[in-house]
Amino acid sequence: MLYKEYIPSKALQQYVKCYYLSESDNHISIEDKAFATGCIEVMFNLGSGKWQTSVDGDFITTPSIELWGQIIKPLAFRSLGSNRMFGIRFYPHTASVFLDDEISLFSDRVSDFAEIAGKQVKTLHEKLLKAKSPGELIHLTEEYLLQRLASGEKKLQKINLIGNVIHELKQEDFFDNIENVASRYGITSRYLQKLFLQHTGLTPKLYCKINRFQNSLLLIAKNNTSLTAIAYECGYFDQSHFIREFKSFTGTPPSGFDADNTSAILASLNK
Repeated sequence: MLYKEYIPSKALQQYVKCYYLSESDNHISIEDKAFATGCIEVMFNLGSGKWQTSVDGDFITTPSIELWGQIIKPLAFRSLGSNRMFGIRFYPHTASVFLDDEISLFSDRVSDFAEIAGKQVKTLHEKLLKAKSPGELIHLTEEYLLQRLASGEKKLQKINLIGNVIHELKQEDFFDNIENVASRYGITSRYLQKLFLQHTGLTPKLYCKINRFQNSLLLIAKNNTSLTAIAYECGYFDQSHFIREFKSFTGTPPSGFDADNTSAILASLNK
């Protein structure tokens, strides 16, 4: 599989983490698992192959334009044939600028983005299929996103607030509670929790868990740090706490996790 990321334009850098192309040309099924990243993604299938995800134990072919909501439980997926996927990886709180529905409605599933976003995104997909280069793919996508951004302008104040809260939560020395965080912005903790869920699909507590998990995932991939050291560096109470949470997100204890044979590192927001 070939994978490459591309930086968005300055106008969209605060909303889009990256664009990416993932390409495979293999008649053998390639299987992998997606884990919680905290990100929302939209993917366009530009190839002739199939992209499938596991639903109740069976692999189901995904739509040609996919919206990946907040994936909390491990999600098995596979690639069949010649796949060329072009993706938009949003920050945890920014996909909601481009959607009319609450982000929490799409958690733990892959949805048909064409049904959600309508004619405009179908037209975009048709144009992407004819694009001759990654630069053209990005140009066409950014035209669409900038149009959507203009129509979502009323949300920006709330989006910026959530972004500031996320910045606080990600700090290594963050030990405050959500009540104090909310008071600094002149709102109640209940209202902050509601805004956070609406715009990220997560609670602040779950976001912190995912961020911590992602940090541990990157350290495991380096393969030069003990589990005890990773546990304390990432803010877990102890090694057993780390193992328990890691297994809840991956289905595998960290000692048995094969970082060399997964695309999870590529998809990490924290890398």
